[in-house]
Amino acid sequence: MTNTNAEANSKKMVAGICGILLGALGVHKFVLGYTKEGLIMLLVSVLTCGFASPVMGVIGLVEGIMYLTKSDEEFYTTYMAAEKGWF
Repeated sequence: MTNTNAEANSKKMVAGICGILLGALGVHKFVLGYTKEGLIMLLVSVLTCGFASPVMGVIGLVEGIMYLTKSDEEFYTTYMAAEKGWF
């Protein structure tokens, strides 16, 4: 396993679990280095006093599942090399 694959696997696991558990706060975006997208999710959840949190939570849940179901190589290509911020 190369260093790139090891890094992709560890980030994939952490981002996937954070997306599922803390998706409304955008923690999984920060793990991947997507600061702008993470701030958008966090601010939408906080500034709406939690009313939009369920929507952000569903987005985080879907993204977390997508992260965990991709192979390490596909995850690296899509989210780390190409820096695809949403879905």
